[in-house]
Amino acid sequence: MMLRQTIRLSKSRDGTAIAVASCGAGPVILKAAHWLSHVDHDLESPVWRPWVEALSANHRYVRYDPRGCGLSERYVEDLSVARWYEDLEAVADTIDTPQFILLGLSQGGALAINYALHYPERVSHLILMNAYSQGAWTRAKTDAERLECETLVNFVRIGWGRENPAFCEFFTNLFIPGGTAEQHRWWGELERLTASPEVASQLLYEMHRIDVLDLVGQLTVPTLILHCRGDVRVPFGEGLKLAAAIPHAEFVALDSRNHVLLPSEPAWRVFFDHLARFTGQAPARSLNGLRQATLTPAEEAVLRLMAEGLDNRAIAERLNKSEKTVRNQLSTIFDKLGVRSRAEAIVSVLGNPGQH
Repeated sequence: MMLRQTIRLSKSRDGTAIAVASCGAGPVILKAAHWLSHVDHDLESPVWRPWVEALSANHRYVRYDPRGCGLSERYVEDLSVARWYEDLEAVADTIDTPQFILLGLSQGGALAINYALHYPERVSHLILMNAYSQGAWTRAKTDAERLECETLVNFVRIGWGRENPAFCEFFTNLFIPGGTAEQHRWWGELERLTASPEVASQLLYEMHRIDVLDLVGQLTVPTLILHCRGDVRVPFGEGLKLAAAIPHAEFVALDSRNHVLLPSEPAWRVFFDHLARFTGQAPARSLNGLRQATLTPAEEAVLRLMAEGLDNRAIAERLNKSEKTVRNQLSTIFDKLGVRSRAEAIVSVLGNPGQH
């Protein structure tokens, strides 16, 4: 799928320039910013590109880089959560539709909750994925837990973006422990590209002190909460805590260890099936294309490597082909399967976990 996105700069309340990316057409999904973000780099990432493809297939998917990160203004003194919220307000003001779906991943969930409380008339549906109402420092109950928070902030300050694989693997395994070597490599590159060690550590410090638990009971918008049972970054219990506190919220447990879902795992399809049903969109159609399509052995090899999360370059290297050949084969595969994107093609390999 040829992804085309538009990137514009929007001014937050204090004048900070925020990079806003828009991709696709249809009802709007706005994603609140989270820690690691680079809207330009996303389209090359085997971790984030499938998200962009899937969310922009039937929607106008809007996302943005938080202050200090990615293409947004890098040299910013105030990185407080209050300013993050103002950045979300500024981005929402650029959306010309009366309502939109608001998506909050990880700490973006607290921002999305705050916005939905202040502007319920603009939020048609609130989707919270691996989110939390209280940061790690706020919810800490022992000195050891608070020391862990401080240690992680200092670890980011001294280790962020280093070539040392020990540092890189530590951070990567907090987010995508089930990722491939290629996905881990890209995640490490994302760290280096998205923010300086000073900004990354300060943002983490602020995230640890998030606290919207006393506010969530006032939410009136339809809310869907999904959380991975094995999430190391945000404990499963934090998702349950949100579901218990938000009136009439729907909760879905996902069988995954990853903080960021990957298209090669069954939980990916479960997430998007629930998203489509909850927002009233037509459910994703079942794809049995691998059984029905007449793929050549060479095409099947390309498709299976893509399902493992490899990008075109990595597939070409693995199969001793040129990138142009891989692109051409993927185009043929998409035509045979009747799909438009890598994400849909991967689903056709995995099948629908809800069908037996």
